[in-house]
Amino acid sequence: MTDVIHLLPDSVANQIAAGEVIQRPASVVKELVENAIDAGGDSITVYVKDAGRTLIQVIDNGKGMSPTDARMSFERHATSKIREANDLFSVRTMGFRGEALASIASVADVELRTRQQGEELGTYLHILGSVLQKQQGDHCPEGSNFAVKNLFFNVPARRKFLKSNSYELKNIITEIQRIALANPELAISLFHNQAPVYELPSENVRKRIVGLFGKAINQSLTPVDAETTLVKISGFIGQPKFAKKSFGEQFFFVNGRFMKHPFFHRAVMHSYERILPPDAIPSYFLYLEVDTASIDINIHPTKTEIKFEDEQAIWQILSACIRESIGKYNLMPAIDFDQQGSIDIPLLPGRGSSFAPPEIEINRHYNPFHQEHYRGREGDQISQWEKLYQGMEQGERSPENEARRTGPGGNFYIESQPEEAKNRQTTFPMGEEQTYQSANFLQLKNRYLLTPVKSGLMVIDQREAHARILYENFMQNFNSHLSVSQRQLFPPELELNAADAEILNALRDELHQLGFEIRAEAGHHFYIDGTPGVLSHLDAKELVENVIASFQFRPVDLMEEIKAQLARVLALSSAVNYGISLKQEEMSALFNQLFACQSPGFSPSGKKIISIIALADIENLLKD
Repeated sequence: MTDVIHLLPDSVANQIAAGEVIQRPASVVKELVENAIDAGGDSITVYVKDAGRTLIQVIDNGKGMSPTDARMSFERHATSKIREANDLFSVRTMGFRGEALASIASVADVELRTRQQGEELGTYLHILGSVLQKQQGDHCPEGSNFAVKNLFFNVPARRKFLKSNSYELKNIITEIQRIALANPELAISLFHNQAPVYELPSENVRKRIVGLFGKAINQSLTPVDAETTLVKISGFIGQPKFAKKSFGEQFFFVNGRFMKHPFFHRAVMHSYERILPPDAIPSYFLYLEVDTASIDINIHPTKTEIKFEDEQAIWQILSACIRESIGKYNLMPAIDFDQQGSIDIPLLPGRGSSFAPPEIEINRHYNPFHQEHYRGREGDQISQWEKLYQGMEQGERSPENEARRTGPGGNFYIESQPEEAKNRQTTFPMGEEQTYQSANFLQLKNRYLLTPVKSGLMVIDQREAHARILYENFMQNFNSHLSVSQRQLFPPELELNAADAEILNALRDELHQLGFEIRAEAGHHFYIDGTPGVLSHLDAKELVENVIASFQFRPVDLMEEIKAQLARVLALSSAVNYGISLKQEEMSALFNQLFACQSPGFSPSGKKIISIIALADIENLLKD
């Protein structure tokens, strides 16, 4: 039998390693910028074209490389930071595995220009798919200049599965944010298609956070500082009232390296227990300093997951120091009673003061039975007393005044049934044919609608039903390209970080089809000039922020998926909340519009809307 086991060629082995280390353009940016930091550079510039597909260029002013080191740096497992196995337990540099440059060169066209400090001549290298094309002397500035072109040109399957430019650029921005926060003393700039995204000078941690996430976050930052023999913790946490419903401003750093640590995240959330709504997530930027021998950073190729020896103890210290900051800076929510409509009690006057009784003026000659007193301001005579009480027996009010209802959970608005919905055949569940136009409804706990049907009792979730109605209306607007926009008298302003601004820019055309008019200004500032007419009573800024949050961790790729997701988010954000009391005609309109929908049984999020309690089950409950 012939031998079947053989060694892989270096080019193939490098491509396999690239599958672990270089997953997308953001991975290239991360590795090259970390190498620049290790080289001692204090000013780094990143140029990206087409979200990294066409070009990724990283320029630093570090110490540079000699001609031999420049060539050796592209060999697999070539590193200047590890000499023996014990060095793995005292690593303080960013890169040390010796796989990054070899992996990048195996799947891209790479050019390197580098010159050591004090040398007159530098080095130029050109490597294409792990094959050296040229090496020669070059007149270039001190430091290193890496240009990575046509990423994954020789691996079409990997290039095909890259997401949209907006999604890939968002990942690059996220990597720059992590590096910039971990190294606030570093001056770093990011340009995409020649347009500046970030131009950050060297500064302290607080100013770096403000530079990345906008001036609005400055008032939310609360310092955290604790030092023990086990760990030193510093940084900032966000005030509870500024907490958001999505991730994006949560960062852990250990010894100057970004890390993901769900266990420590639970420690932060535990510290905010009972002072935050269940779905709110506070901001935090926490820096941990520990002994390098007590952590293992080599458990994942991307080096974002770190193993601690004393996780339980650090968890307790982290939770305690955050609770201390919450109490020290009085971040607990205060009880603020509503003073509107309360009696204004004057201050007690000094001794010897006299009180004057109030004077009441009355018309002693007024006779309500005289004919002349029946006339109003316009002189119209009121001759029929029953007009004053017309409709009171039925408890009815003017439909025009009741088009919009306000309740404890916010505003609630149900449109009159559109003509196409009136003409559409209504389908009732389980063969329940009945004229519901005149049916009676009962609202249970301001949450569920109850109505009798032939087989028992129908229960409808009012919020999920309204979300289904709005979702299908939004999808109709998408398909018909017809939407009515309500102009904002005072357009609300949105100040976003670069990643969220890129998401909003990618969604502006679809939002415009729905009736949103969003104007972009310099510095990631946006103004909401108009909103869909059906949503004009809701907070426009909160609606747009909910849309951005829903796309933070999903690619903005397929147009139909974008439309469906947008319609879903807007429907769930603007649906009537629980706790709002509905009138009979509102419940009837909600019911009729629900069963005019194509899928009345389930909400846009997949939750069940309708349930029928069988008459037999009700009878069994009443049996002894």
